[in-house]
Amino acid sequence: MSSNKPGSALAELLSILDLEQLEQNLFRGQSPQQGWQRVYGGQVLGQALVAAVRTVEEPRKAHSMHGYFLLGGDPSHPIIYEVERIRDGGSFTTRTVKAIQHGRAIFSMSVSFHKDEPGFEHYSPMPDVPPPEELPSEQELKDLLFDKLPENMRSYWERERPIEMRPVDISRYVKREKARPVQYVWMRANGSLPDDSKLHQCVLAYASDFTLLDTALIAHGKLLFDKDIQLASLDHALWLHRPFRADDWLLYVQDSPSAHGARGFCRGSVYTRDGVLVASVAQEGLVRQRSTAFIVT
Repeated sequence: MSSNKPGSALAELLSILDLEQLEQNLFRGQSPQQGWQRVYGGQVLGQALVAAVRTVEEPRKAHSMHGYFLLGGDPSHPIIYEVERIRDGGSFTTRTVKAIQHGRAIFSMSVSFHKDEPGFEHYSPMPDVPPPEELPSEQELKDLLFDKLPENMRSYWERERPIEMRPVDISRYVKREKARPVQYVWMRANGSLPDDSKLHQCVLAYASDFTLLDTALIAHGKLLFDKDIQLASLDHALWLHRPFRADDWLLYVQDSPSAHGARGFCRGSVYTRDGVLVASVAQEGLVRQRSTAFIVT
């Protein structure tokens, strides 16, 4: 586990995940003020899961969530999360969450919770990749790549981030060649987290949107920061299979089996460093090539 205390970026993430309760099923979330034109999709995923979690009795935990991004979020205004209690069954609990901003729904998600039960056990093996300690740190990556990156990507890398990431292969940032759309990224919270398994789930929901849709661009030798690329998440599904800590290293295995009709489809598997599959992810997003820069609003 990461032994360092939370930095300012992680502390800010924990703050934005600590939603303000307005009513029994109504919550308000804030966004970091960093000059982004849109709210990061993982923030909405994490906050929506927090809202749902706060309406469910212990000890049930989320096991799956399926969300649709409807409109780009405005980071300068709060987001209201409205939870509907669909069902409280003997083994499963179901919630829907609607994120509202400026009077319109910007995101909708269903979440299912399950009580702990014994059952069959198997999982796919983790790919054989170098451990995070053998890979460059974020600071070493900055020193290595900073001068080779476009200006908008430099400004992104200059900010402290709540999630530390170490890609196994950084060649695509230098060579820009078409390659098999697969990538492996080690990730963990940038500091220690409280011993709250639900919080660790919400932090993973936040982090699961990082780099995933970008995987589709590997097949075309492109990057999400390219000015002729328009990239936006359309939907996101996350299955939480087993307990984990988001402040321990997790390997995010990503691939993109299809792109067609300006949509890219990507999948992810999340493993602990000892090879246990703890989560699966799927996402489809808008992947559009444009002749000039275009920003979704």
